[in-house]
Amino acid sequence: MKKIALILLIIPFVCFSQKENIKALDINLSNYEYPFPVLFFEVNNQRQSLKMAYMDIKPENYNNKNIVLFHGKNFNGAYWETTIKALTKEGFRVIVPDQIGFGKSSKPNNFQYTFQQFAENTKKLLDQLGVTKTTILGHSMGGMLATRFALMFPETTEKLVLENPIGLEDWKLVVPYKTVDWWYDGELKQNYEAIKKYQLENYYDGKWNADFQKWAELSAGWTTAPDYNIVAWNSALMYEMIFTQPVLYEFKNIKSPTLLIIGTRDKTAIGKQLVPEEVRKTMGNYAELGKKTQKAIPNSKLVEIPNTGHLPHIESFDQFIKPLIAFLKQ
Repeated sequence: MKKIALILLIIPFVCFSQKENIKALDINLSNYEYPFPVLFFEVNNQRQSLKMAYMDIKPENYNNKNIVLFHGKNFNGAYWETTIKALTKEGFRVIVPDQIGFGKSSKPNNFQYTFQQFAENTKKLLDQLGVTKTTILGHSMGGMLATRFALMFPETTEKLVLENPIGLEDWKLVVPYKTVDWWYDGELKQNYEAIKKYQLENYYDGKWNADFQKWAELSAGWTTAPDYNIVAWNSALMYEMIFTQPVLYEFKNIKSPTLLIIGTRDKTAIGKQLVPEEVRKTMGNYAELGKKTQKAIPNSKLVEIPNTGHLPHIESFDQFIKPLIAFLKQ
């Protein structure tokens, strides 16, 4: 009985300690250090002046080739650290923006999010930096943005790389519509435990390590911020954007040479919790979606990474970076 009582006393302490180890972050991550210096570019969108954070890393052995990295919805530019180091080592200039509403960039109280607006903002940033030609790489939601950028600015997009992009299927065909307010209520309930559970189940096949941990902690860090509701509202607006602005019907119009890097274990699909089990099983099957997408995009190549989920550049870095660098050097 004494042992049981001791265990019961310890369990709450362990849970409490784990929560206490999560660093509280403000909504613009001003108290979180990125791996490289962060600069800010002012954009005027929808009658408001906003700050777009970005990293611009130009190596001493610059080979006159550029690459822009677009982050996913649940992330920001910081998670590209290992990728940036590998690319700059090879001589590439790497530009990594935090889109409006993400990371260190402004979180507006009201904003009509579109992939076109994100693409326009990025193009203005590149113009400011004097970059006229670049590879565009997008992961997850960033893959939808990268596709839109390539369609809008083919003359700028030297090459296109899509790493486990979402939007390879049109979810609104099977998932019932939910309002922005519904998504907002769900975002307000986010915390470290919920974020880790989602990532563990959907990204990493039930496995967990320190590299995965730090990105879950980063997402969880600002859920305790006094004005986290602003982040939650922006996130809800982005769900609306993702659901109502598919890009897959325009894959056939992409003109840039394209590389698809697909972790085939990935089953990511937004809205799976809203459909019956038999429908859920058909969603987010990247082992099939990668092949289907490669056939839809002219002049494209598919690299499949087995036993890897939604984040190849985090989970299976060597298998991700080698074909990427080979494609960039072609």
